[in-house]
Amino acid sequence: MKKLWSDFIYNLRGMRTQMFLILLCVGTIPIIFLVNLITNEYNSQLISQRTDELQSYGTVISNLVTSSGYLSTQESSDVENETEEIANIYQGRIIIVDKDLKVIRDTYNIENGKTIVSTEVVKCFSDDQNKYINNLGEYMQLTMPIVDPVTNETTGAIIISYSTKNIQLTSKAVTRKVIFAVCAIVLVILLISFVYSIFLTKPLSKLTDSINEISKGNMAVKLDMHGYSELHKITDSFNQMIEVIQNQESSRQEFVSNVSHELKTPLASMKVLSDSLLSQEGMPEEIYREFLGDITTEIERMTQIINDLLSMVKLDQNTANIIISNISINDLIEQLLKRLRPIAGKRNIELIFESFRPVMADVDEVKLSMALNNLIENAIKYNYDDGWVKVTLNADHKFFYVTVQDSGVGIPEDSLDSVFERFFRVDKARSRATGGTGLGLAITRSVILLHRGSIKVYSKEKEGTTFTVRIPLNYIQ
Repeated sequence: MKKLWSDFIYNLRGMRTQMFLILLCVGTIPIIFLVNLITNEYNSQLISQRTDELQSYGTVISNLVTSSGYLSTQESSDVENETEEIANIYQGRIIIVDKDLKVIRDTYNIENGKTIVSTEVVKCFSDDQNKYINNLGEYMQLTMPIVDPVTNETTGAIIISYSTKNIQLTSKAVTRKVIFAVCAIVLVILLISFVYSIFLTKPLSKLTDSINEISKGNMAVKLDMHGYSELHKITDSFNQMIEVIQNQESSRQEFVSNVSHELKTPLASMKVLSDSLLSQEGMPEEIYREFLGDITTEIERMTQIINDLLSMVKLDQNTANIIISNISINDLIEQLLKRLRPIAGKRNIELIFESFRPVMADVDEVKLSMALNNLIENAIKYNYDDGWVKVTLNADHKFFYVTVQDSGVGIPEDSLDSVFERFFRVDKARSRATGGTGLGLAITRSVILLHRGSIKVYSKEKEGTTFTVRIPLNYIQ
């Protein structure tokens, strides 16, 4: 029983059920209200019409009474016949009262000769109104003054009581027909609401099915929904999300493959070198030293790859730890150049620093040093002997700009879009020879993005490369 109740509540909260109920209410409540208004108005119109008819007959009777002197003689066949006929037609009762409130004519012959005290009758002699209507449930009572046309004096009153039974029967008959029509309309609305709610929620069911397929590992799902513009937006957003997931999955697989390859290469080299040492006996000490030196180089290369991978993983995390402090960017770059000058000096490469103004900014000093160091070190590694590397620092009211320009080998145009990808190398042989891991620019880009900045590259083969970094002076949370 508890499960049935929980299922009922679950279905009741469903978008299809709620939409169905809303459409049903929106369609039926106004109709029911309108039907009630129309039937009440129709009933009022019938009563008003009947009252107007009897008022006309009352005027005729009043004229007959005054012209025949019926109030004083109490004898007039015209008055008696007219009142009797009208009372029979309308299933009612007519009473004529003189100015002393004495009943001189009662079609029921019950109150003749009696004095009648009625609020409406009394008002006829004191007010100027020509009719008073009193609702008595199944009867309506119309009271009219009898006015002498000569003296314009109220000499009596006519009380006409008539049954509303026929009116109610007519009104009920019309109401039944209207209710029948309303029920038919409600059934149509019910059907339309049900079909329309299914139509509106069907795309959501397709979306749910697609998400379930993705959760099972099927990344080939494509959503195709037509109809409202909102559905097109959902379709486009969903398919874009799938495309991003597919790209991320491809990148992940490629990353794993590249990591395996990069780690396997130095291991294979060390194995070959160690096997050579083990397989040959009595080799000179110089050969042993050379082989051990090569093994040390491969170990250092593997260590560098692992360190870069760890840096990459840390920077990839959404919650990467960034320690912001306000530092001098001028001093930071000068320290980097001081550290790298010995490396550049080995190939007679000139390091130039041009600063247009002192720049203070909110940055993570360690991470930004690593990023700029990668750019400057690459400019040295991929340069010609006797070349130059120029680092420029500038700022405006919002950002500071670091440009690293070199006279090196350059980057092919078709490779410019890929230089920030992990393990990408323009010249694999040269990269390995210079000790590159293919992760430096990827790490640099991640650091700059972590600072809410941007990096662009411009290059031409055999002429040099320029990297432009833009970072906000104030760190944006």
